[in-house]
Amino acid sequence: MTATVTFRPAAQRRLVGELRADRRRRGSLRQLGPNWFAAVMGTGIVATAAATLPLQFPGLRGAATVVWALAAALLVTLTVAWIAHWVRFPDTARDHRNHPVMSQFFGAPPMALLTVGGGTLLLGSDVIGMPAAVAIDWVLWTVGTVLGLLTAFAIPYRMFTRHRVAADAAFGGWLMPVVPPMVSAAMGALLVPHTPAGQLRLTMILLCVAMFGLSLLAALVTITMIWSRLVHHGTPQAGMVPTLWIVLGPLGQSVTAAGLLANAAPAALPDLYAKGFLVFSVIFGIATWGFAMLWLALALALTVKTARAGELTFTLTWWGFTFPLGTCVTGSTVLYTHTGANLFAASAIALYVLLIAAWSVVAIRTARGVLSGDLLRPVTS
Repeated sequence: MTATVTFRPAAQRRLVGELRADRRRRGSLRQLGPNWFAAVMGTGIVATAAATLPLQFPGLRGAATVVWALAAALLVTLTVAWIAHWVRFPDTARDHRNHPVMSQFFGAPPMALLTVGGGTLLLGSDVIGMPAAVAIDWVLWTVGTVLGLLTAFAIPYRMFTRHRVAADAAFGGWLMPVVPPMVSAAMGALLVPHTPAGQLRLTMILLCVAMFGLSLLAALVTITMIWSRLVHHGTPQAGMVPTLWIVLGPLGQSVTAAGLLANAAPAALPDLYAKGFLVFSVIFGIATWGFAMLWLALALALTVKTARAGELTFTLTWWGFTFPLGTCVTGSTVLYTHTGANLFAASAIALYVLLIAAWSVVAIRTARGVLSGDLLRPVTS
C-alpha cells in the first residue's frame, strides 16, 4: 500500500502566493534606482517650507513635523534598500551608473540627506532637542555635501568622456547632479551659527558661498541648453515633461541659499561684507525669482498641454513637481523676510498651496503604484 501526498487547494494557493511574493520582492529590489530618493526630497520640502512660511496658524508646525518624520522614515527605508540593492544586484547598479538618463538622478540621494537634515534642525529639534538635532544635521549635511560634490564632478565628467549625447538629449534631469552643492549652501547656512566662532565659522560660510557659485554657474549653463533644446526640438516626450519643473530647483534654491547666507553672514563675516551680502541676496533674489516665475508659467502650460492631450501618465518623474516648487516657496519666504513686501508673502503662500496639492497627488499615486507593484516592475521599451 502506497501513501500519496497531496496539497490542498488552499495550501497550493498559499505556496504559489509566497513564491510570487518572493519574486516580486527580488524584482522590486533589482529595479530600485536613485530616482526613488526624489520622494524623500519632495516630502521633506513640504515640511521645511512650512516651518518658515509667512503665514503660521495653529497646527501647521505640528503637521510639518509629522511630514518631516515621514521623510526621515522614507530616507532610512530607501537607504537600507539601496545598500541591499548594490550588494545583491551590482550589475544593475552599474547599469544605473552608466545609463545616460538614470545616472543623472544620482544627485537625488545627497539632496534627500540634506533636506532631511535641514528639517531635523528646523522641526526635529522640537521632538529630540536642539543638541541632538544639530548633531544629526551635521552628519547628514557632511555626508550629503561630500556625495553632492562627487556627483557634481563625476556625472558631468562621464557625460563629457563616455556618453554619446544626441542634439535633443538635454532635459531637466541634467540639473540633478549639479544642484546638490546649492542645497548644501542653503542648509549649511543654517549650521553656521552652530559652528565654533573664528576660522572654522569663516571657513564654513566661505565653503557655502563657493558651493553656491559652483552650482549656480553649472545650472545656468545647463538651463541654457534645456531652453535651446525646447526651441530647436520642441516639447519632449510626455514622460519627460515633469522634468521641466526641475529647472525651478536651482532657481528657487539659489534665492533661498543667498537669503539664508545673508542671515548667517553677520555671525561670520566683517560688517561690510555682511551688509553687502544682504544687498546682493535681495537684488539677486528678486531677479532670479522673476525668471523662476516665468519658467513656472511655461512648465505649467506645457504640462497642461500634455495632460489635455491625454499623454501625461504617472511615473516617478512626477516627483519633479514637488521639490523644485518647494524651493520657490522658501525663496519667496526669504525675500519676504528681507524686503517686507507682501508680494513675496502672498507668493509663498500661494505656491505652498500648489505644492501641497502636487505632493498629495504624487504621494497617493506613488503609494498606489507600490502597493499594486506597477512601480516595481522592470521598465520595458
